[in-house]
Formats: sequence, C-alpha cells, structure tokens
Amino acid sequence: MVTSQSVSASFAPQKILLIKLRHHGDMLLTTPVIEALRQRYPQASIDVLLYKETLPMLQAHPHIRQLRFIDRKWKNEGTLAHLRHEAALLRAIRREGFDLVINLADQWRSAIITAFSGAPVRIGFAYNKRRSIFWRQAHTHLVSTSNHSQLHTVEQNLAALQPLNIATTGFAAAMHYSESDWQHTQTALAQNQVTRPYIVIQPTSRWVFKCWEDEKVAGLIAALASDQIDIVLTAAPDKKELAMIEHILSLCPGKAISLAGKLTLPQLASLIDHARLFIGVDSAPMHMAAALDTPCIALFGPTKLKQWRPWGDNNRVIWAGDYAPLPSPDSINTNTETRYLAAIPLDDVVKAARDFLND
Repeated sequence: MVTSQSVSASFAPQKILLIKLRHHGDMLLTTPVIEALRQRYPQASIDVLLYKETLPMLQAHPHIRQLRFIDRKWKNEGTLAHLRHEAALLRAIRREGFDLVINLADQWRSAIITAFSGAPVRIGFAYNKRRSIFWRQAHTHLVSTSNHSQLHTVEQNLAALQPLNIATTGFAAAMHYSESDWQHTQTALAQNQVTRPYIVIQPTSRWVFKCWEDEKVAGLIAALASDQIDIVLTAAPDKKELAMIEHILSLCPGKAISLAGKLTLPQLASLIDHARLFIGVDSAPMHMAAALDTPCIALFGPTKLKQWRPWGDNNRVIWAGDYAPLPSPDSINTNTETRYLAAIPLDDVVKAARDFLND
C-alpha cells in the first residue's frame, strides 16, 4: 500500500539527507531534486549519500553541505573491516539527526540506512520488487512508481517530493566545477595547440552496444574539422575506450586531438562548458553537456530513450531506431560487441552538427 499523505505544511527540516546509489549519470540527474529542496527549504543543509566513485559529479555543487559515501571496495578488505565501515556510516548518519531523508535508491541497503537514520520524515518509492513489511516500515511515506515508465529519470526523482507538496516540474540539472578545474583544462588545451573554438566529441562508453562505428566517428571529424574550429576527443581512462580513441585518430590523422583519460570529471565539465558543441553517445558526459546547456547532439541506440534522453532544451537526439529495428532495451546483453548505432547515417549527424554551428 502506498502512503500518499502529505507532511504537515509547517514541516521545516533543518537537515536533509538525499540517498542515491547508482552510476555517474544518475547522480547528475539528482541535481534537480537538490535545487527543488533548496528553494523550498532555504534554511536547511543538504547532504548526499552516494557511491565513492561518483563523488566527482557532485563535489563542486554549491548547495550540498557534505557528501557521504559508500566505497564498494570496502568488501575487498574482508568481512570484519567491511562491517566496521558500514557500522561507522550508520552511526554517523544517526548521530547527525536528519529531519528528512529522501531515498531515491532501490537497494535494501538504502532502506536500512533510511530506517536507521531516525529521521521523522523518510520518503522512498513503492517499488514493486520491494513489497515487504521492512521496506514499508523503513519509510514514513512511499510514492507510487506506477507511471515511472512514462517519465524521464529527472521526473522520476522529482516525484519523490510529492509528499512535501513541492512542485515537480521546472527544475534543471546542474554540473559544477571549480575555477582550478578550468585552469587545468585550459593548460591541457594550450599544450595541444587548441587555440580556436572547439567541438567536444565523446564517442566511447563502457558498453560497446552504445557506441557508433569508429569509421563514422572519423568521418564526422573529417567533415567538421576546419581552419575555424578544432575537434577534441574525450573518453574515460579505460583501456578499451582509449584503444577506440586511438583507432579513430588513426582513421583521420591530424584532424583532432585527444584529451581522452586526461581529465577528471569536473575538468571534463569545464571543457564541455566552453565548447561550441558536444557530440556524444549515451553517457555521463552527454548528461553533463545537457546540464551545462552546451549545444548537444546525443546518439542513442537501444536505451530507454524516454528515461535517459538529455534533460534540457539545447540538444538534439539522433536515435538509431528511426533508421532500423532495435531490440528491446531490457533484452540487451550488455557485454555484446554489436554496435546498434551503426544504423545512424554519417550525413545526418554532420548535418545536425552544422545546423548547431550555424545558429
């Protein structure tokens, strides 16, 4: 049973904890919730609990007091040490005395933390897979997920604010970085003789099925490179992704420079923020570009487009499903080497890029 009643209109939390335990892009898409909470409760401090590896996505956010983290490597230290870390986290959260905990996660661990917090208001989602007495008792309010398949991830997250009578529309995502991040990036650009306006292209993903063909990426670079604009390639510091970048560069020698694996995520954000255009596959940098309001062309394959399209207005999605049949996203073997984006024609991406550049 979904608990739908609202909290008292006089409720004015001083300390808020937001929980989300997912990937980098997921963390960026929680920022509209942070903004909504800040506007509704300007007097409150806001902490976020997340996985340690995703800290860079929120570390420069000006409206977060503290980032608390779970390190997934704790389990490598042995059972006893792992339990000590978990217990220390629970004690710290309990000791903080949060007034409001919003659990955007679907893991049992997040429910345990929510329950143990002792917060008088504890909001979560009524996930079908979590229909249990414990899940209900861990939260004071549960919000229905019946329409989640029709909502963007940002809208899903904002739906958690319904018991607080906070508007769930009109909030943008945000990616922040420091001035030192931009200074570092400027130095990297200068060292690679990038002195003109530039386009950022992120052709890689941890999952090959989300990638376009290397030959088409090289063709895109060749078509857009000119005396007026530079091309900068980016990727994560992963061996497979870096190898893909090297192969692309070999197909269009001298047409682009690579900062792949050389920037932290906040530094990458600063790079994207100052770009004329971002072109990339479904990835965290794509969400960063949308959040930074950099003109963005997002190439999508068999991903749940409604949930994961770039959030904002200054973007265009080119979906492989408009050119060829695609398998259901739920049926994808994430280890497949099939590049479903191959259906996207090079000419259409080139045209979309030139349309943005000529605006």
